[in-house]
Amino acid sequence: MNIKIANNQLKSLKLGMTALALALTTLTVQAQQQEHSNANVRLGQKALLDGDFKSAVSHLEKAMPTESKDPDVMYLLGYSQFQSGDFQKAAASFSKVVTLDAKNANAYYYKAKANNALAENSKLSNAKKEELLQSVLADYSKAIAINANDAKLYQNRAVAYRDLGILKGTAGTENYNKAEATAAYNKAIADYEKVLSYDAARKDIQTELKKAKVYRDNLK
Repeated sequence: MNIKIANNQLKSLKLGMTALALALTTLTVQAQQQEHSNANVRLGQKALLDGDFKSAVSHLEKAMPTESKDPDVMYLLGYSQFQSGDFQKAAASFSKVVTLDAKNANAYYYKAKANNALAENSKLSNAKKEELLQSVLADYSKAIAINANDAKLYQNRAVAYRDLGILKGTAGTENYNKAEATAAYNKAIADYEKVLSYDAARKDIQTELKKAKVYRDNLK
């Protein structure tokens, strides 16, 4: 199977089941046309097509380090790790992807999503959460610089800015800073408005926009 073709399909995935099913059906047809030379990659692809992400991770990890310089195989590994809920390994894999392919907007996207999930761990210190969120924001911004018309990038960056605003705007915490919280909320608002410029009828974004304004206006 041609990895670049498969990768392009996976890059277009949105996590809804309809989009996933459509992409995997396309991949199945393509898999019948051409196979990768590495048996573990082939097994990983098959497991991914079957929705068995943990098995996909196992097979693709066995393909390393032989395929470690192939950004497409590394992308498949990161995507499988992400879908398996191993966000730390997924972030590391997607970090390797962007090192190999600096223009891969979707690798930045998934790296950011993985780190954002890690930042939600209540056991982390606020300082570590802030470090992760700053990394998330940087990666979404890099993805936007590559693909400026992808609404989901602005939407997810808005969420990260909102989370940073909540973190910096919680009075009594060691990293409380009203000015920085206000700035974060303003950037979240700008990104939500950008999403609405693509689809003004989105009620979910309208709601999140209102919430961000309320959070900002009620900072103490």
